[in-house]
Amino acid sequence: MQANIHEAKSKLSQLVERAEAGEEIVIAKSGKPVVKLVPFKTEKKRIFGQFKGQVHTTEDFDSKEVNEDIADMFGL
Repeated sequence: MQANIHEAKSKLSQLVERAEAGEEIVIAKSGKPVVKLVPFKTEKKRIFGQFKGQVHTTEDFDSKEVNEDIADMFGL
């Protein structure tokens, strides 16, 4: 949905509800889109060490041969 600035001012709460429900709301000025109203997403809190004991590597994970193999795979 596209709304002009005047409409956005007078119907902001309804536009916010529609954006929260997943609708894309574009606010235009003189008929040109200038901003998009989207729901705010909170970032998940990162916990140091949360994957401890879950990630395993081989002893040669950083060897010259392994690095060369990876470079060959990606054409580097």
